[in-house]
Amino acid sequence: MFRDFFIVVLLTLSTIENNGINARAPPEPYYGRYIGTFTEFAHGIKGTVYAVDESTLFVKGFAYDGTGPDAFFWVGSSPRPSPEGYIIPYPEEFSGREPPILQAHNNTDIILRLPMGKRIRDIRWLSVWCRRFTVDFGEVFIPPMLDVPRPRVLPEFKRLAHGLRSSNISVLDAKTFYIPNLHYDGAGPDAYFWVGNGSQPNIMGVKVPNELGSYEVLRGYQGEDIEIQLPGNLTVYDIDWLAVWCVEYRHNFGHVNIPKDLDVPPALGQTKITTTTTTQRPKSKNCKELIDGKLQVQWEIQGDSVVIDLYGRMSEDQYMAFGLSGANGRSQMINGDVVVAFYDRSQLRFRVEDYYISHLSQCDGKQGVCPDERIGGRNDAVYIHGDRKNGVTNIKYRRFLQTNEPVNDQAIPLDREVNVIAAIGPLNSRKEANAHSHTGDEHTIDDIKIDFSSKNEHSCTSSLYDRKDETVVKPWPTREISNENVITARIGPTGGKRGYTAITGHPSWGIAWYLNDLLIPELIVERGQTYTFIIEGGNDETQPARYHPFYISDSDEGGYGQKSQLKQSRQTVYAGVKFEEDGYPRPTAAGRYCEWQHITVDKSSDIETFEEYKKTLKLECEPGEPAILNWTVSHDTPDLVYYQCYTHNNLGWKIRVVDPGTTLKRNSVSSIAMHTSIVLSISLFAIHFIRCYL
Repeated sequence: MFRDFFIVVLLTLSTIENNGINARAPPEPYYGRYIGTFTEFAHGIKGTVYAVDESTLFVKGFAYDGTGPDAFFWVGSSPRPSPEGYIIPYPEEFSGREPPILQAHNNTDIILRLPMGKRIRDIRWLSVWCRRFTVDFGEVFIPPMLDVPRPRVLPEFKRLAHGLRSSNISVLDAKTFYIPNLHYDGAGPDAYFWVGNGSQPNIMGVKVPNELGSYEVLRGYQGEDIEIQLPGNLTVYDIDWLAVWCVEYRHNFGHVNIPKDLDVPPALGQTKITTTTTTQRPKSKNCKELIDGKLQVQWEIQGDSVVIDLYGRMSEDQYMAFGLSGANGRSQMINGDVVVAFYDRSQLRFRVEDYYISHLSQCDGKQGVCPDERIGGRNDAVYIHGDRKNGVTNIKYRRFLQTNEPVNDQAIPLDREVNVIAAIGPLNSRKEANAHSHTGDEHTIDDIKIDFSSKNEHSCTSSLYDRKDETVVKPWPTREISNENVITARIGPTGGKRGYTAITGHPSWGIAWYLNDLLIPELIVERGQTYTFIIEGGNDETQPARYHPFYISDSDEGGYGQKSQLKQSRQTVYAGVKFEEDGYPRPTAAGRYCEWQHITVDKSSDIETFEEYKKTLKLECEPGEPAILNWTVSHDTPDLVYYQCYTHNNLGWKIRVVDPGTTLKRNSVSSIAMHTSIVLSISLFAIHFIRCYL
């Protein structure tokens, strides 16, 4: 019995020891040190935040409706988000002096680098902040004394053969090595960067691409600084050493051991350093425009392979495809041999997949637009590099000129031109290519030919990064409410380029007043008449993004409560503000919060009428009661005043004041509003009845 117990103990200890060796990798998926999730105050802010390294944050699944007029990622060291902060530019690279304002995102993964040498230890919070209106749309706080992942410095290469030596090697992230001052004579006949397991380098290793992403035999190095990345899903937690190894003669020229207690940053694409190679590396001269303004290809022959660089102006849920035509002498999709390149948001990595097109239909496992691997073939596309910035996705990959897979793959000729095909389209739920549109702006429509042996074919007129989005949208016409004495006032989105700014000429911060559920209509009132406003703009002062007291003044900007006394003195208030005995103003029309919200994301740019746009919104109301504001228009009220928000600028628009009996302009809105007014009058009566008698 004791013997059996002793055996169990030994087996348990052995299991613990083995798990200790093999379980040093952090749990997958690994995004860095967890910080927290955004607390949302406005505009649908969502996302989970991680510390990648000392100066980099990663936001997983970021969401924002994009309608704030001056919103940025914002960090600072004050106790709470405040104007005493600074911008984290996103995208990181931009043209002009000012970073671009934050655009709409729906479940986007975002890398943020702190500017000006700042470290995570220097900040206390991350916010989505509207600089113009000093409003916090969402926030997350950095835990004090947060221990973030850091690069790890290793010894230099052991000096065993062919003059191999270096300075100390660094593990920059889970996939990236930085090798400074590398020397090697280049005389090894079959030498590669090589990684594997065990106490010493051995034949059971894996090739690592060189600093150019190439698997060619290593050249000579003379004191160069280079960066190399582990291939595929391999990470530093999976290996015991990095070596320069001669495959043919099974000889180790030198290596460095990888410690088992690594705590390095995750490999999320954030690592960017300047090496000798990156500063001297020549750019490919070959470039061809495949889809005007949307897709370009660059190429270069390297040995028995071609290296392809695709640049596509597309969204993150789309793919770009490029390859050889299915017919000689003309561009044809059917029987085409293409590579589909895209960013896989679920796996957080760029991917390239070899495809064969047997039919213009979704792949059923046998026919259609199918990955080679799904129909019994092989993926001959090798991913090298991927990047996305300013709306442009760049993916580089390698493909053999001759794959020896005659059914699904075509050979790339070097002695003549060949027809090529290309497309941009949506990914389906399997992360496979779905059908693209046939409008001509998402696939090749002309017969395009490429001579892959060319050395200086450059027909691209400009970089996709330099092209501006010149889409012009038609603004919605101004609505009008007249002959109405009961008006609801709620909050809603501004309607993008077709709405608030197009109508008023003023900037907006993403929300505006909806009167009788219309976006900033012009209200026509008569002198001497009394008008009842049912206000549902929020009454919680602790939530500034949801606190919008309603008032009427002669200011086309509003925001009375945030103005200095001097600026307040320049406004005349007609309703919605009460002045205390000491002259201190107090808003009186602050009711429960009701907001017209996007069901998904803002689709205003795609919708030509406000009525259709309204169908993409839903009304959400918080518990509570509305505020009631009664306004009797005095006879000395000027012809033009404005309904506004007391706490923020630029939420409202015009009230036109006319004398009794003036002929008023009528339109369809008035007749619709008349029916609404009857219903609202009944509702208002019911509210007063309940208050008085119950």
